[in-house]
Parts: sequence; structure tokens; C-alpha cells
Amino acid sequence: MALDSTLASWLALSQIPGLGAEGLRKLLQTFGSPNAVFTAPAAEIRRLVNPAIAQHISLGIIEENLFLTEQWLSDPINHIVTIADESYPQQLLNTQDPPFLLFIKGRLDLLNKPSLAIVGSRNATPQGIRNAEAFAQSLSELGFCIISGMALGIDTSAHLGGLKGQGSSIAVIGTGLDRVYPATNKELAHQLAMHGTIISELPLGTPPLPANFPRRNRIISGLSQGCLIVEASLQSGSLITARLALEQGREVFAIPGSIHSPQTKGCHALIKQGAKLVENAQDILQELAGIFPSINTASPAIPEHELFQHLHFDPVDLDTLSTLSGLTIAPLSAILLQLELEGKVATLPGGLYQRIV
Repeated sequence: MALDSTLASWLALSQIPGLGAEGLRKLLQTFGSPNAVFTAPAAEIRRLVNPAIAQHISLGIIEENLFLTEQWLSDPINHIVTIADESYPQQLLNTQDPPFLLFIKGRLDLLNKPSLAIVGSRNATPQGIRNAEAFAQSLSELGFCIISGMALGIDTSAHLGGLKGQGSSIAVIGTGLDRVYPATNKELAHQLAMHGTIISELPLGTPPLPANFPRRNRIISGLSQGCLIVEASLQSGSLITARLALEQGREVFAIPGSIHSPQTKGCHALIKQGAKLVENAQDILQELAGIFPSINTASPAIPEHELFQHLHFDPVDLDTLSTLSGLTIAPLSAILLQLELEGKVATLPGGLYQRIV
């Protein structure tokens, strides 16, 4: 697939060595477009950037450097969206430092859906894993796209839950889109590419460098209307995402946990600083109802005491409960999560549930 001249100019300019976001912004504000930058007089370029960068720009578009991207775009599920395109995420456009272009694998229609970020610890507890997936699935069933970073732990569970609902899920990664990191999430990456979306602002071939992941977090929060922290220690990178969300004017939510667990101390710190404490998906829906009046914020149709007619002291699996109660998995999971948080239901190995009161 041949690149048109406009997209080739965007790619070439974004990959000039040493030209950061500020320098790129100056050039575009002065000349109007990437094409115009490459045809501008060298003296005018040197007024805006240092001599080394100006020299790179004077070389023009080097076609060999675009070959890998050209090959990558031959797959119809791969896309590049620039900040000038109509399909660019509007929510992200309204942040202080939006990426000038995005490499995208998967569905473009998810870029402008109502979205919620769900992030947390890589070393999550079993309860945190269940919470992340249950919250994500419940919210996805209601139409929210679930945004996360495809890391192990909470991120992975959030994506899995999001993929189960109509809202689906977007992963924002800190490498080039031709890489899967961590490698153990290869199957998840495949599912996201087929049924959700994977996004990166980084050129193809970019390895997992530590400096890229904090910058990736501003895209996770920027794409979303709110950010839910499921589990986080006081040193967790998830707190960076929460801080960025606050700076971007997003709602921040946190799930509380044991006062003795280091995995919940970050969540408790956020709650002390004003994050909304949430116990179920309904708490989030009520907070965001003003932003999305079309989202159904009604509670599940079956009260918990009716569910208790089918939930006894003998362990039972989710599919059996779904059949007996008439509820689909998403609202059923939401009710069970709430009952578990209230100490009325226990989750057992093998995906079984048991009434304990």
C-alpha cells in the first residue's frame, strides 16, 4: 500500500530525531501542515529549531524510512490517524499534549465512544482480578469502552471484561504496534485487534523502553471520561494515570480494600485526596450520568433477595446461576460482586459462588 504524500509527511516529521512535541507544534503553527514544513525555506526552519533538527528536515522525506510502515498498512486492520483527521479521538484532542498521530490496530469506531479507564497493579490479588473484570464487563455491557494499558494483572482483566460487552476495549501500549509486550499477552492482543482496538503513538519497531510507559498513561486517561483504580500500591504507576486524569479534568474512582494490604494503599490515598469511593458499577454510572444521559444507569432488574432464592450454601457456578435467575452474566456478576463486598457471598476456586449468610 503506497502512502499518500500528506501521510508520508506526517510520519516523516514525527520521526525527526530530537524533534519533540513542542518543536513539532511550533513548526505546524508556523507553516500550517507537515507538507509545508518540508518545503519551507531552510532559514525559516532554523529560526524555530536547532541546526541538527533543521538539517534533518532539509533532507526531506526519506522513502526508505517509510517502507516498514507502508508494509504494515497493507493489513486492512491497521491504520494511522493524525490530529487533523475527523476520526481522531475528540476526548484526547481536548488534552494539553495530544499525540500528533496514532498508530491503530483494530476498530476505529471505538475511538469516540463513551469510555472509562480501568487500571491497577501488575501484581494484583485474586480479588482485584475478579473486581477488574466484573466492573469492566458490567460497564461494557452498558456501552462504555474500557481503556487500559495491556499490562499484566488489573489491565489484562479489564480488557478481558471489556471485550465481553458491546462497549469493547482499547489498549494503549508503550511500544510500536508491531510488538506485543508483555509477550504473555499475545492472545489478548489478538482478541483486541479482532474485536477491540490497540493504540500507540510510537513508531513501529519501538521496543519497551521504561520512559515510554508514563507518557502512554496520559493517552489512557485522555481517551476516557473517568478513571477507575482497582488496586495500587503507593509506588504504583497507576497513580500516575490517576494524577493525569485529574489534571485533564476527568473523574477519578477507586475501590477500597483491606487497610493491611499494600495493594490497596494507593487506592486509599486517592480516596483521601477526593477520589470517589466505589463499591459497584452503579456508583460510577451515577457519577457519569450527567455526561452521558443516554447511558442506562438503572440497577439490575432482580433484587438480591431474589437471587438468594437460587444461591445457597452449596457452591454453584456462574452459568447455573444465570440459568436459574434469568440474568445475563454482566448484571449477575455486578450483583455478586456487590454481595461479596458486603460479606454475604464468597468466591471459591473454579469460579464457584457460595452464600455465607
